[in-house]
Amino acid sequence: MSPSTPTSPNRSDLAALRARPTARVLVIGGGINGIATFRDLALQGVDVVLVERGDFVSGASSASSHMVHGGIRYLENGEFRLVNESVVERNGLIRIAPHYVKPLQTTVPIFSTFSGILSAPLRFVTHKQGKPKERGAALIKVGLTIYDTFSRDGGSVPRHRFLGRRKALADLPKMNPGLKYTATYYDASMHDPERIALDVLHDGVVAGGDRARAVNHLEAVGAAGGAVTVKDALTGETFDITADIVVNTSGPWTDLTNAALGTPTTFMGGTKGSHIVLDNPELVAATKGREIFFEHSDGRIVLIYPLKGRVMVGTTDIDADPSQPVVCTEEEVDYFFDLVKHVFPTIAVDRSQIVYRFSGIRPLPRHDDTAPGFVSRDYRIEEGTLGGTPTLSLVGGKWTTFRALAEHLTNEVLQRLGVERTVSTAGLAIGGGKDWPADDAARRAWVSANAAGLPAERVEQLLERYGTRAVETIAAVTAAGAAAAGTDDQPLVNDRAYSVGEIAHLVRAEQVVHLDDLLLRRTSLAFVGGLSRELLDEIATIAAAELGWDDARRTAEIEAVVALLRDAHGVELGVVTTTGA
Repeated sequence: MSPSTPTSPNRSDLAALRARPTARVLVIGGGINGIATFRDLALQGVDVVLVERGDFVSGASSASSHMVHGGIRYLENGEFRLVNESVVERNGLIRIAPHYVKPLQTTVPIFSTFSGILSAPLRFVTHKQGKPKERGAALIKVGLTIYDTFSRDGGSVPRHRFLGRRKALADLPKMNPGLKYTATYYDASMHDPERIALDVLHDGVVAGGDRARAVNHLEAVGAAGGAVTVKDALTGETFDITADIVVNTSGPWTDLTNAALGTPTTFMGGTKGSHIVLDNPELVAATKGREIFFEHSDGRIVLIYPLKGRVMVGTTDIDADPSQPVVCTEEEVDYFFDLVKHVFPTIAVDRSQIVYRFSGIRPLPRHDDTAPGFVSRDYRIEEGTLGGTPTLSLVGGKWTTFRALAEHLTNEVLQRLGVERTVSTAGLAIGGGKDWPADDAARRAWVSANAAGLPAERVEQLLERYGTRAVETIAAVTAAGAAAAGTDDQPLVNDRAYSVGEIAHLVRAEQVVHLDDLLLRRTSLAFVGGLSRELLDEIATIAAAELGWDDARRTAEIEAVVALLRDAHGVELGVVTTTGA
């Protein structure tokens, strides 16, 4: 059976939507903010539909810096409300998504004492970058002291600390000996952002039952009489969806979505941010597990971030056109190498170490002549109509605040529907964060209780990968679950960290439609540079068996992934010789 067939198991929500193309609320855009709004509405018992033109979390949400942070630099913009909300949400996510969000020690190298003190008030008032002025120790000290007042979560987050040059270099000896100080504070890492979003989506689907339907690869392409016309990207077929309220959470493409619906807007003014991922063990070791977060010579805040045994370096902030694809350019790579050299001058980096590069457009508001770095990262909600149907368009938003943003947006929807909120998402565990074992003893007990015949090391690996939702994978690859599916937990030939049964389960359970859905978002194989021609062929064979792809479709999926990795992510796999299913 073809995966484009609406009754295919992993597109069951498409079949349900075609059978009943109505809802109280239609959410357009399956990035983290749309998904979180979908979940919140489903928890309130609202009949809600989510449609996404590509794969879930494949747009702006897939191009993040993998951080959950309070936004210390937003203090300079005077965005105190956003900083307060961000640190509250950061601390909350550490508690409700502990499987994917963890405290991150962050160190700032500082090369001057008083620089920036005179220019900072001007930037605060005008939001113009002007001639770059490095922020010196005095200014950073003031900022971190203020940040502590927002950030400490009742004292559970340590205060920042300053070290002078001698102690700083003893602490991180590979750093530039020209520094004068380092400042260290805590934010949080988000090592698998796509999987967080998939957990949020799963929560919404489970909570809503038949009232919550989410479909990827289904694009809103037009409107007539208040109904939204959607197009199945696989079959080309179109149909109309009617709803009492339409919510546009298309991120940087919000204006383009509104234009497609016949209601043009000019809300957005996104900027491009790129990153590279390096396989450089010396650089990994030099960071000592910390994010290095600092100001480069052009005034841009940048980062060097150890992640999954690699080092991610980013990011840029360049005005971009959301109607055009964005990629990480060679000029940006040179910029990243320059900033690494600035902080770790004795560590060599070159293009042969790049295993992945990526770029995305931030969903920022239109900002005219405001410098990109000073454009507000806060969000707002714009009202409109579509043939008499009320619409709400989300402008802005960031990963850290997705729960609070979705709560705000949901409250706006509930008010218009005349429905009372019955469930709060504050403190509500996300996906595999539910019943997360909080210490080593609890972890050992969880592994023992859920092993189901698998080795403890394998159960530990699955727990780390999926949180407590690992029980679903364990069930799928052992005993009756594996027998029914015709798979088991036999490791892949070309990557023993995954098994045949685990890959098959992801395809079946997580709405995989294309091969890149699996390789770039359901797993982090592409991100860490873990793909080879042989592994690509092996995984495609498993997906083909689950989705009923014939040889031609399987070959086309492989070729599409090879082209995507080359053109969008700088990964050259060459020509794949397929073995067939």
